Amino acid sequence: MKAIFDHVSNKCSRIVTGSYSTSFSMAVKMLAPEIRQDIYNIYGFVRFADEIVDSFHDYEKEQLFNDFEKALDDALTQKISLNPILNSFQHTVHKYQIEDELIRAFMKSMRLDLVKSVYETQEEYEEYIYGSADVVGLMCLKVFVNGGIEKFEQLKSSAMALGSAFQKVNFLRDLKADFEGLNRTYFPNTDLNSLDEASKQRIIDEIENDFALGYEGILKLPVEAKFGVYTAYKYYTKLLTKLKKTPPLEIKNTRIRVPNYQKFGLLASSYLNYRLNLI
Repeated sequence: MKAIFDHVSNKCSRIVTGSYSTSFSMAVKMLAPEIRQDIYNIYGFVRFADEIVDSFHDYEKEQLFNDFEKALDDALTQKISLNPILNSFQHTVHKYQIEDELIRAFMKSMRLDLVKSVYETQEEYEEYIYGSADVVGLMCLKVFVNGGIEKFEQLKSSAMALGSAFQKVNFLRDLKADFEGLNRTYFPNTDLNSLDEASKQRIIDEIENDFALGYEGILKLPVEAKFGVYTAYKYYTKLLTKLKKTPPLEIKNTRIRVPNYQKFGLLASSYLNYRLNLI
């Protein structure tokens, strides 16, 4: 029976999420059980695509990506895949009628990471952010609103802003790995060889504006999703606070983290705010 294979596929997506991101996995566990698995399925898909372009340096990455994209197309068309991550993802796509445009925009940005290392203009930067982060927020929003069109349109801009904020915090946190390890520069009009406080502050101001818009949407989310998304929001705003206090040179030379004990403290305070209807 395919039900057994689907169960195995779902379990694989949960394993991927827990293995690659303890922070995101913690936030997903705060979602209502009925939507939790579908967010695991989305994360598993985007993580595998990202791993191809970011990590598999000893292999032919372009061919691997082409193979993955072909398997994705087949999974979406046939509604099954022997790749368990794609099998679980296609199930979520069809269940919530996630638009193909969102998936294609994501794959386009991931493919750019194979060939493009410098984003010189604001337009290039925003296009990459849309595909790599905003559309992931929109895929998750489809799940959060149970495919409801009216609610989706109401929260669309906030979901995109929150996705942008998360991605930009990741960019700032991962400056060393991206710049030195992958030779990538995402922030336009910013010389990472001489990153100063003013340049860092411009980036932070942009992120804080995204967070403000994203938070407005969190307040309007269905109850099944609100606590989980708020938990992720609190984690990333905490990370941004640490980045704000970190000198530019240190950001370039180390990866800023939120310790586990602080993550658990954030979880506790987030739950208290949620129970007291402060969000």
